[in-house]
Amino acid sequence: MASPPGGSLRTVAPSPGGPPSAQSSLDGPAGLGPPARTRAASGWRSRLHRLDRQASPYAYVAPFFLLFAAFGVFPLIYTAWVSLHDWNLLSSDNPFIGLDNYKALFADGYFWNAAFNTLSIGVLSAVPQLLLALVLAHLLNRPLRAQTLFRITLLLPNVTSVVAVVVIFSQLFGRDFGLINLVLEWLGFGRINWQAGVATSHVAIAVMIVWRWTGYNALIYLAAMQAVPKEIYEAATLDGASSLKQLWGITLPMIRPTVIFTVIVTTIGSMQIIAEPLLFGAQVSNGAAATGGTDRQFQTLALYLYEKGFRSFEFGYASAAAWMMFLLVVVVVAFNYLVVRRMRGGLDA
Repeated sequence: MASPPGGSLRTVAPSPGGPPSAQSSLDGPAGLGPPARTRAASGWRSRLHRLDRQASPYAYVAPFFLLFAAFGVFPLIYTAWVSLHDWNLLSSDNPFIGLDNYKALFADGYFWNAAFNTLSIGVLSAVPQLLLALVLAHLLNRPLRAQTLFRITLLLPNVTSVVAVVVIFSQLFGRDFGLINLVLEWLGFGRINWQAGVATSHVAIAVMIVWRWTGYNALIYLAAMQAVPKEIYEAATLDGASSLKQLWGITLPMIRPTVIFTVIVTTIGSMQIIAEPLLFGAQVSNGAAATGGTDRQFQTLALYLYEKGFRSFEFGYASAAAWMMFLLVVVVVAFNYLVVRRMRGGLDA
């Protein structure tokens, strides 16, 4: 109905005998709002929406926790149970012996030798690895040509087969025809039997690990450096700060969480080294693979566990060694975390 000029549109009520309006058809009796069915459907949809918002995040992360419980928590608990038994695959009788496996483990010199080798190789590989990764990431964070090519090249050692890496480096560290000994002899030094000594074998294995994982950590550092505002570096350059000062005074404080993450992950990985010493020992002799050399000079904790569990079939004793290895990893990771936090305080000062 058209409104008069200058007037407002007014709603005309339906005649008593006329058809009901659209609004009256949606309202309930006597204009009390939507009918009960509509209100119930709306409330049900609202509850579903609220349940979806509250439960969906837990449903999304549930597969990870289910897999972790099945392949992480349960094996850990079951290993603790096996460690309290004289569990041997060659025998059907597995009597409960309490803490006897742990007592024998603490008195086993080979176990402490493996623990020392693990810590030694871990330090020789983790410290240079993270320092080189930080320097490489800092260089790649600057304007360079073919940056994508360099970044892809950094990742190539990590995707290379560990068997190929150990075989090649075993040839490089060969006593008679190794390239490294030839270079040392050309420089006036004598040949070194890298696989026979404790220190030399640790250095050789550490070099393999450094070559394989440095690029991976460098890309992690580079990703963190990309988030640092460029204006900070430009201001530091105008103030005359060198590239090294910018690395120490700007980059390191800005990527502290990433540094802590790489230190923890690298420490855990270095405490679980098995492939490199196992294959390196196989290059010496097939019988020296599980023992880490003829004199156990580079046997790690993981190799010691492998020897007891899958060579001697002493699963109870190997399970006790696994739990001691787990506790040692926790202690070393906690120590490194405290050290990094103290370094953070030094940087703040």
